[in-house]
Amino acid sequence: MLPLTTIVRRSLCRRRLYATAASSASAASSEPPPAGGHLPSVASSSLLRTTRDLAVRTPDIHWAEDEQLSPIVGARETRKMNLYQAVRDAMSIALGKDDNAVVFGEDVAFGGVFRCTMGLAEEFGRERVFNTPLTEQGIVGFGIGMALMGHTAIAEIQFSDYLGPSFDQLFNEAAKIRYRSGNQYNVGGLTVRTPTMAVGHGGLYHSQSPEGFFLGAAGLKVVIPRSPIQAKGLLLAAIRDPNPVIFMEPKILYRSAIEQVPLDDYTLPLGKAEILVPGKDITVVSWGTPLYNCETALHILETPSPELESVIPRSLRAAKVELIDLRSIMPWDMNTIVESVNRTGRLIVVHEAGMSGGVGSEIAAQIQQRCFLKLQAPVKRITGWDVPSALQYELFNVPDALRIADGIIETLSY
Repeated sequence: MLPLTTIVRRSLCRRRLYATAASSASAASSEPPPAGGHLPSVASSSLLRTTRDLAVRTPDIHWAEDEQLSPIVGARETRKMNLYQAVRDAMSIALGKDDNAVVFGEDVAFGGVFRCTMGLAEEFGRERVFNTPLTEQGIVGFGIGMALMGHTAIAEIQFSDYLGPSFDQLFNEAAKIRYRSGNQYNVGGLTVRTPTMAVGHGGLYHSQSPEGFFLGAAGLKVVIPRSPIQAKGLLLAAIRDPNPVIFMEPKILYRSAIEQVPLDDYTLPLGKAEILVPGKDITVVSWGTPLYNCETALHILETPSPELESVIPRSLRAAKVELIDLRSIMPWDMNTIVESVNRTGRLIVVHEAGMSGGVGSEIAAQIQQRCFLKLQAPVKRITGWDVPSALQYELFNVPDALRIADGIIETLSY
């Protein structure tokens, strides 16, 4: 256990940050903030590509056809989409180009609970887009069987919390069939889509982040997109990957994240992270929804509000923070993270899942092993608490911008 003096020192800045934030809120009645707020939200995030030119120049984008068609001359068309529309677009392309592709799950025939399959049954027929009984184990088991018979099986688990009943099928069957058959059989045609992460009011069984449970399931890939362009490209890559993939879609981003998405068929690489904000002083790694809280934390650090100026040292406000989207949880891009930490000397990993057994634990262990002599501070994890996600207090569980800003200050000050 840490000495009391250490605990007090480490918590002092956090308490002051929250106290000043609270006083700022109480002062809001006399001085209301601007309509858009002082800090970036998902809707106004600079991480999103909201113009056609930015969209067609997305890093690592691979066009499925007409490679010689240059995006610079305006040959690529885009359309404004939110994340669920981009997911739907990806499945429409997959179904249209692959006659063996099928989409199935609970309620998908009339659009699904988040409307990601809206209109697909009418477009491609109910033999290819169909409902299943309410049995997650059965859905994944059926998908494994379809993939073994040569189909491209795109299964939906309505919430990632309910991957639990299907865990045996995923961990003991899908992940191991290629190995145990000596490569005679495989289920590379299986993709399991599922909404994940907090939504603000999901409670115990609709707001969890279970990606860490699959780190030990060698043979599976796990992918989490942050935006519509990423969702379409990564989902098409997952569907076409020769391995079974669990594709987790942050549900709070379904409607809040909006980009200009290329209409053409394209993919983005699995297993490769993306540097969103280059920096030289500290590396922050995250994925999905928390990336936007990280962006807000960077703004708090660089340009604190008057209420926070006294608790954010001036010497740290010019710090250059490198923000990285991991994108693929398994396999994760160790090379990009190692290269970044060797330059910055510091690392923070942010995720919504609890700290114990989370993905941050594996990243921290690998970076400690590979970058030990370059580290100028311990690797820090800013995560959800190791408690169930309760209905009334969900927003207190996720790592918000203040906790992330406090962690950056503490790590830079070490």
